[in-house]
This record gives sequence, C-alpha cells and structure tokens, in this order.
Amino acid sequence: MRTWLKGLRMQRGYTQERVSIESGIERSYYTMIEQGKRNPSVSVAKSIAVTLGFEWTIFFDDKCNDSKHNKQIV
Repeated sequence: MRTWLKGLRMQRGYTQERVSIESGIERSYYTMIEQGKRNPSVSVAKSIAVTLGFEWTIFFDDKCNDSKHNKQIV
C-alpha cells in the first residue's frame, strides 16, 4: 500500500473520486494505484502529482519507503 499517497490525499481533504476525476482516470484505477496493486504510467503519475501537489517521480523511486516519501511531500 502507498500509505504516503493515501495520507497526502486525506491531508488535502480529497476523496479517491475527486483525485480520479481531477487526474482524468477511473476511480478504480486510482484505488489500485493507492493500494499498490498497480503502477501508474508516467502521464498518470504526472496527473495525480499535479492534482495532489507533489513530485511525480516519487512513484518510481524503488528505494524510497513511506517515511522518505512523507518527508519529501511535507
């Protein structure tokens, strides 16, 4: 699970539905990304990052754990 992504979404007061609509993707796809069941394409990562206000490359940092993500986002 990408707890950093869920935490960021909740911190902003967004629902999964709002993030998916503003990012131009299906809610079910966003849910799978947040749960860590799917990896976003670069374009989807960029869209989600714009919606939630973080650096899109975080999705592709294999060596990064949740605590590191949280430090980068705050």
